[in-house]
Amino acid sequence: MTLSSTIKRALLSVSDKTGIVDFGRALSELGAQILSTGGTASALRAAGVAVTDVSEHTGSPEILDGRVKTLHPRIHGGILGRRGVDAHRQQMQTHGIEPIDLVCVNLYPFAEVTARGCDFAEAIENIDIGGPSMVRSAAKNHEDVVIVVDPADYGSVLEDLRRDGTVAAERRRELARKAFAATAAYDGMIADWLGRGEGEFGRTMHRQWHLVQTLRYGENPHQRAAFYRDTDAAGATVATARVLQGKELSYNNIIDADAALQLVLEFDEPACVAIKHTNPCGAAVAEGPLEAFRKARLCDPVSIFGGIVAFNREVDEATANEMKEVFLEIVIAPRFSRAALELYGSSQKLRNVRLLEVDFGGVD
Repeated sequence: MTLSSTIKRALLSVSDKTGIVDFGRALSELGAQILSTGGTASALRAAGVAVTDVSEHTGSPEILDGRVKTLHPRIHGGILGRRGVDAHRQQMQTHGIEPIDLVCVNLYPFAEVTARGCDFAEAIENIDIGGPSMVRSAAKNHEDVVIVVDPADYGSVLEDLRRDGTVAAERRRELARKAFAATAAYDGMIADWLGRGEGEFGRTMHRQWHLVQTLRYGENPHQRAAFYRDTDAAGATVATARVLQGKELSYNNIIDADAALQLVLEFDEPACVAIKHTNPCGAAVAEGPLEAFRKARLCDPVSIFGGIVAFNREVDEATANEMKEVFLEIVIAPRFSRAALELYGSSQKLRNVRLLEVDFGGVD
């Protein structure tokens, strides 16, 4: 099966042009007519990819300084028309609307423009209208139209097309989910920006959380739970930690790890804190992590058993070796030395300890 049997026409219009030339070239080589606009069309043409301008396809010029170019029945009819509905096919034929089988769109860089500082008029002009409209149209009709909003998905889409001549229903649905998530985040960001007054809190705060893992159980064994990460999360958080060793975290592990991390972040000097059931059972500062751990353990040498320990400095081999004397669930640190990691991995007493490496930013 070839691409031409399922994808005859693809519309590409992106602000983030990462990988778009290779994606467009591959689609063209597989038999798709490429429709495009503005800078995307120019980039594709410069690379030798045959492109039809959207204005040529619709028979209508871009107007109103480019505010209206894809808002046209030949675009949205081509995206939204249901291939399996006779009445839709007949109406499309009557009005000269050709199906568009793949839409690749990402949106005006509103976040980047407003983050660098701009006046109100420039911000308004960076609110995308046609892009979200096409994304939502294609996502709604994902049974017939492949919607791609993330350059990271170009490869998997092409792999499906080269292998099967089509994109599987499961992938189409996941791409549609990503598309609606993208437009929801985009609209929320704009609403938040418009709702901010000078020196005031915003009237709304839109956030998205992405699933990190489904947990074995919740706070209690009979409960279900899952761990989500704020898409804006950065820096020293459990959600962005790298798990270097050990089995996946449980609900209570995550709660306790967060408590340990938040406490150790309060210190500028080398520190170690020990947490058990979200309560500190030891906290100490010292010249280095080894002495800090020893002092923290002495605060309550009984309760630290099965607890969580967090450092704000690199854990070296000597500090790791000291932990052989007590059972710990998790050790958190900005870094682990190579020798420490080798010891954790080889020691019978340490190999089951979960190791979380967290980006502490400016902490040395």
